[in-house]
Amino acid sequence: MKREYDHLFKLVLIGGSGAGKSCLLLRFADDSFTDSYITTIGVDFRFKTIPVDKKTIKLQIWDTAGQERFRTITSAYYRGADGIILVYDVCDPESFDQVDDWLNEVNRYVNESTCKILIGNKCDDDSARKVSYEAGKKKADDLGISFIETSAKVGTNVESAFQMMSAELIGKREQQGARGPRQGAGGVGLLTPTNPRSNGNKGPCSGCIDG
Repeated sequence: MKREYDHLFKLVLIGGSGAGKSCLLLRFADDSFTDSYITTIGVDFRFKTIPVDKKTIKLQIWDTAGQERFRTITSAYYRGADGIILVYDVCDPESFDQVDDWLNEVNRYVNESTCKILIGNKCDDDSARKVSYEAGKKKADDLGISFIETSAKVGTNVESAFQMMSAELIGKREQQGARGPRQGAGGVGLLTPTNPRSNGNKGPCSGCIDG
């Protein structure tokens, strides 16, 4: 039977607690936003299929908790990831300062072919911004990864961020000459580690707190 997609990619959202990762996923998957999103406990995930460059792309997106006490649980989900989406809060300089630490952590588990993108979230309120667009872009350039600012609250660039990541992954997948999910990355049976624990451009996320 012909499958319903051209490529399947596993993406993992990482970043400090409160950066808005869960809100980004909710906006992307359901085009909705809530002021009362609770902190992610461990991990959660969603599927979404999107068209990119005349191809049908199925994304499995894992939302990981940002708190230190969940780090052992969430790190198990980095393995086999096709793409890493690193999120910081443009209104929280501390979350921006943690970008290098998060990348050092994830680089212990992923390989050189894993795509990465840096997202400055909560860009909808100029008055609360503490991290400039230029600072975020320079950080991404220094790291050699793509950059975009988003607002999960109003939907700014959320779809574009996932489209950007997907297009980069398609290019890499087709360069490799693959004709489907790579063994060890993106295969549905390889996405869940043993005994998982899951909970099933500028401003504050208006009460949206997440891991």
